[in-house]
Amino acid sequence: MSLIKQKLTPKQKALAINLDTDIYGTFAEIGAGQETVRHFFRAGGASKTIAKAMSAYDKDFSDAIYGKEAHNRYVTQNRLRKMLRYEVSLIEERLSRDNSPGRRFFSYANTVTTINFEKTFKGHGWVGVRFQKEANEDYNEIVLHVKFRENNTTLQQETLGNLGVNLIYGAFFYSDNPRRLIESLYDDIDLDDLEIDMIDFVGPSFKYVDNRLMSLQLVKNGMTDAVIFNPDGKNMLPADMLYRKNIFAVRGSFRPVTKVNIDMFESGLKMFMDDAQCSHDETEVLFEITISNLKGEGEIDERDFLDRVDVLAKLGYTVIISNFSEYYRLIDYFASFTGHKIGIAMGVNNLLMVFDEKYYKNLSGGILEAFGKFFRNDMTVYLYPYRDPDTHELLDSNNLKVNDNLKELYKYFKLNKRIKDIETYNPKFSEIYSREILRKITHNLTGWENQVPDGVAEMIKERGMFGYKEEVELKEFS
Repeated sequence: MSLIKQKLTPKQKALAINLDTDIYGTFAEIGAGQETVRHFFRAGGASKTIAKAMSAYDKDFSDAIYGKEAHNRYVTQNRLRKMLRYEVSLIEERLSRDNSPGRRFFSYANTVTTINFEKTFKGHGWVGVRFQKEANEDYNEIVLHVKFRENNTTLQQETLGNLGVNLIYGAFFYSDNPRRLIESLYDDIDLDDLEIDMIDFVGPSFKYVDNRLMSLQLVKNGMTDAVIFNPDGKNMLPADMLYRKNIFAVRGSFRPVTKVNIDMFESGLKMFMDDAQCSHDETEVLFEITISNLKGEGEIDERDFLDRVDVLAKLGYTVIISNFSEYYRLIDYFASFTGHKIGIAMGVNNLLMVFDEKYYKNLSGGILEAFGKFFRNDMTVYLYPYRDPDTHELLDSNNLKVNDNLKELYKYFKLNKRIKDIETYNPKFSEIYSREILRKITHNLTGWENQVPDGVAEMIKERGMFGYKEEVELKEFS
């Protein structure tokens, strides 16, 4: 009979850390009280763990300790990392290693803002820990961004306190298993109470950790709906990237990325920039892959996931991984960050799915509610034509067929220029199909190399991506 391992409560975790005489550090909490450290004080034995607990709540006093912040923004990743590193430096400066053999130092910090009085802004914050896994070892850091979902300040403070304990405990007891560490962050916390939309692991204990895979865990586990990372593989905070920006996105499987994908993107982006009359500096461009696309018919293949994003990174693109199967949810997500223009490049088949009522049965307002969120005044679909592989008929917005009961609605959006045909497409690419390319790659067939962007075929072959295996000539021995 198998036994289910019971999760520890915040009090039990705090006590376990307090009883470990080698763990010693400081707590610096700004914006929501000293919610994490109080667990350690109440658990007992805190004198062996807590070097100092402080809350530099006043901005002038905080500036005197950690320095001023650009634009007077205090709830930032930069502020958090300053706090973590400053507090650790004080421990190293004030305590002799000779008098503290075997001790593993840490600093825990958070800088947050909770829900406002009018309840129009629920609050968010940065939480992190800087720690030594082994004495005298270089420090590791785990930093994450949270968004509160509860409608009560006291509840948000309690959630923050539990999260802090989970993070510190995870750092010392689960650092060899980052996936387990991420899951443990929600011990004694409901998914509906808190969102973690960015996480970053650095340091010797995490030298083999790919933060893109850690981001993927957040979406996979339902901790957030979307994560973003840049071409360098660095996890980005969506709010920082998308705030008050024009946004242009293209969705696909990118397995692998083809010349059709790039032609759709480049042609659609040019139209979008002309329509919005905006510059590249004012626009964020995103290549989106959904979790449902990654899963296919089974579990997520992490190697396949990295193959896709590595190719996109080589081409210089920023990637968003989302839990938005329906397009209207993606647009609604973008609109939560910006009131500027939003453009989506898509193929005919995807637009037909948008106009399929079966995807909106869970909405009380059905397809009309979805369209209200999707076809908002600041959003335009840039439609890439599709050539039917059987009939060779070219389909665009003028001859695609939607259900009879939606024809007038479709005409309305087309007449109001919410749907625009990409007319500058390259007809040479109209019969490139990604599934056929993938079939050729996995079966070691030729003829696909000139159907993907420059440099991609070489990368796929060199790294054995998407199931590619270099054919080995077998010799018979007599």
